[in-house]
Amino acid sequence: MSHPTELTLKTLQFYSTASYPCSYIEGREARSQVAAPTHLIDAATYSHLVEKGFRRSGLFTYRPHCDACQACQPIRVDVERFQPSRTQKKLWRRHQHLRARNAPLEFEPEHFELYRRYVSTRHAGAGMDDNDQSQYTQFLLTTRVDTTLIEFRDESGVLQMVSIIDILDTGLSAVYTFFDPHAPGSLGTYGVLWQIDRCRAMGLPWLYLGYWIRESRKMAYKTQYRPCEILRGGHWSPL
Repeated sequence: MSHPTELTLKTLQFYSTASYPCSYIEGREARSQVAAPTHLIDAATYSHLVEKGFRRSGLFTYRPHCDACQACQPIRVDVERFQPSRTQKKLWRRHQHLRARNAPLEFEPEHFELYRRYVSTRHAGAGMDDNDQSQYTQFLLTTRVDTTLIEFRDESGVLQMVSIIDILDTGLSAVYTFFDPHAPGSLGTYGVLWQIDRCRAMGLPWLYLGYWIRESRKMAYKTQYRPCEILRGGHWSPL
């Protein structure tokens, strides 16, 4: 007898989008392969899709499907074998004053204001800084899978960072993290280290970081968390 998840995967349809300007490598055209219908993609099905290199943005589950480019490589961190670098150890200690708390996955003006400050500083001109409340909600707060929102506050209760994380069968998937762009000490790095630590606490072997793109400064950093694996030709292998 087939497992329900296997039946769902057989029922899904996959289609390619039209070409659009690549967000990561200037001058290139991109396309995506999209899984549909969205209402069939539950937590178990999505876990299998992530294993195949898919990712989600809101209810939109996709993977790169470009005609003449394979720059986007799905990447995951080997949690059990991960060894932080000297710099990462220093950053981990530096931010131990932050307190992490699970918060409801719903719109909070304080979160949205932090998000706006983050994207206007880190992604100015990339289109993300034009996001309104509705776009923010659709992008980060709309889900049919097992998703959690973690907020990080300092000793005074000031919000410093928010992480949206999907919980999979074999790991965690880092959906998006935004933080005070003017805070010292690389909060983004600390956010990844915290998620690796959370994987260990939950007994999950992998942290999925989306796509590694060697040619993109904003995406190349992901290989700093080693050992890690890249999905090539349908198989995960060490980088």
